[in-house]
Amino acid sequence: MSDGSNSPGNSGAQLTGGIALGRAADVERPLRIGILVSGRGSNMQALVAACRQGHVAAQPVIVVSDRPGAPALEKALAEGIPVRCLDFHSYPSREAYERDLIDTLQAAEVELIVLAGYMRILSSEVIRAFPQRILNIHPSLLPSFPGLHPHEQALAHGVKLSGCTVHLVDEGVDQGPIIAQQAVPVLDDDTPETLSERILEVEHQLYPEAVRLMASGALRLFDRRVVRSVERRQ
Repeated sequence: MSDGSNSPGNSGAQLTGGIALGRAADVERPLRIGILVSGRGSNMQALVAACRQGHVAAQPVIVVSDRPGAPALEKALAEGIPVRCLDFHSYPSREAYERDLIDTLQAAEVELIVLAGYMRILSSEVIRAFPQRILNIHPSLLPSFPGLHPHEQALAHGVKLSGCTVHLVDEGVDQGPIIAQQAVPVLDDDTPETLSERILEVEHQLYPEAVRLMASGALRLFDRRVVRSVERRQ
C-alpha cells in the first residue's frame, strides 16, 4: 500500500513528490520553446502572439518544419523567429531525420517542444531525448477519439460535447498525460468542417494557456495525473 508520498494530497499550499513539469519562468528568463510544424501554423501564430503580448513567459527560439514550403515557416520568419526546414524526404531514413531534428533542437537550447500541426509521429528516441518536455494538441476530449478523423468520430458517435486536449507526448498516439482541456458543444447541424472550425478557435486559446502553465513552475506529474500547485492558481 502506498504511503501517499508520490500522490497529490487533498490540500496544502505546496505539492511534494511527483515529477516537476517545465519551470518557473519570467520576462527576464523566459522558457525557451521550439515549435514543430508541417502546415499553415495557426496554432503557432496564436502561441507566438501570446508570448509577444506578455501573456506567456516563453520565447519561441526556433520553428522547424518537415515540409519545404510550409506556410508556417514564412510566418515565423516574419516574426523574426529562426527557422529550419528538415525535409523528411531528403533523408535516407527516419532515424537519420530524427537525429538531425534532435541535434537542431538541442543546439537551440530548447526547453519545451510544441507540436503545432506537425504531421509526424515522434519515435521513442526523440521522446527520450526530451522527456516530459513535448506538448501536442488534439481536437477531441481525450481519451475519446484519438488518432485520425476525430471530428468524424465524434459525429458518428453522437456526442454532445467535443473539444480539444493539450497533452504530454509519450510513445502512444494521443495517450500522454493531459495538461489542459476545453469542451466545445456539438450542434445538431454540425459537419466535420464546421466542428473543426469551432474547435480550432478554442485551440488558439488553450494551447497558449497550457504553455503558460508549463512556464509557471506549478505543474507536477503523478503517474498519469498532472496536478497544479494550490498557491500558484490564478
